Amino acid sequence: MAYSIRTFGDPVLKSKAAEITDVDGKLVRLVDDMFTTLYESDLGIALAAPQIGVQKQIFVWDLDGEQQVIFNPEIVESDGEWVYDEGCLSIPGLYVEMLRPKTVLMRGIDINGEIVEREADELEARMYQHELDHLHGVLMFDRMQPDQRKEAMKEYRRLQKEAAAPKPAESRFRRLRLQ
Repeated sequence: MAYSIRTFGDPVLKSKAAEITDVDGKLVRLVDDMFTTLYESDLGIALAAPQIGVQKQIFVWDLDGEQQVIFNPEIVESDGEWVYDEGCLSIPGLYVEMLRPKTVLMRGIDINGEIVEREADELEARMYQHELDHLHGVLMFDRMQPDQRKEAMKEYRRLQKEAAAPKPAESRFRRLRLQ
């Protein structure tokens, strides 16, 4: 089952998610539903549980056709700097140049309840950091400098207004004449 992705302004996105204490069948079904939601979004590479209104420390991702999930993740090491245009399924249409560490070491629990570590750089490292932010109630806007945030908010409002605007419909008369 696919969930609706929560968007900027929804208070669930600003709350810290609860740690997972038990990996059970209900949690495995949630992970499956998160992948369904991610694939139906057709834009993202990762999805955190708060983005679908579930306050649990889980995120899923699919990079290069490899489905992965992690529970209770934490960044235990990071290094370097990397600037990249970052987007978010919860802030649709907006891409902002953001500086984050280039490499990270993430630790968490896998679907089998085992402690795992994942070392990553560039895009994969950025994805881990971005999704971990969601688990702590942090959005891209929160990571921006005041001037950058002001411009990003202005652009996001413009995108939302554009998306909400009615699309001109071709008249029925015109369609009939062209057939």
